[in-house]
Amino acid sequence: MPDLTAIWPLFDLTLTTPRLVLRPIADPDIPDAVAAAAGGIHEAGRNPFSTPWTEISADELGHNMARWYWRCRAECTPESWTLLLGIWHEGTFVGCQDVGAKDFARLKTVSTGSWLTQSVQGRGLGKEMRAAVALYAFDWLGAEVAESEAASWNESSLGVSRSLGYEQNGITRKAWGDKVQTVQHVRLTPGTFKRPDWTLEVQGHERAAKFLDIS
Repeated sequence: MPDLTAIWPLFDLTLTTPRLVLRPIADPDIPDAVAAAAGGIHEAGRNPFSTPWTEISADELGHNMARWYWRCRAECTPESWTLLLGIWHEGTFVGCQDVGAKDFARLKTVSTGSWLTQSVQGRGLGKEMRAAVALYAFDWLGAEVAESEAASWNESSLGVSRSLGYEQNGITRKAWGDKVQTVQHVRLTPGTFKRPDWTLEVQGHERAAKFLDIS
């Protein structure tokens, strides 16, 4: 009988930085992900997410997170995919870094988003995990552009973007939950990327790339 990675090769992908391990969230990881999110991600009334998923009841939080992980897997095709990478620091699940694309074969463009539990914020881990997916996108997947966005008041996210070489790419107004936010878009290319002084270790890329039809 084949193992799970033979059926779903993305589970075999692992990115390793000096302090972090990033890999796709599997079902056994969901309770740890829920616990990390329930521990707090942001201050009350200052939601940095376009969908206010952290503001629901504790009972519903786990249900919705599981649905989201399953939905992203179910809808994953070479034409439209999102890798939800769990973040482990010193063996503990501390957050999620996603990287995704639509029509990647032609556009060579990825988008990213992330969250970290509050207990490990302020240590530079957010920059390290974003650098990891930028390195993977440019050096392994062959991406030409990486895009992200943040509310204009979210200096933490925008500061990470600036530190890695992202450039401003326009402002829009969007409905985030029941609020209207001014959203700053940012854009990174291999030429503007301020690369870290460490090397990303990657395991399982060949099978993941084949699954996503990336050559």
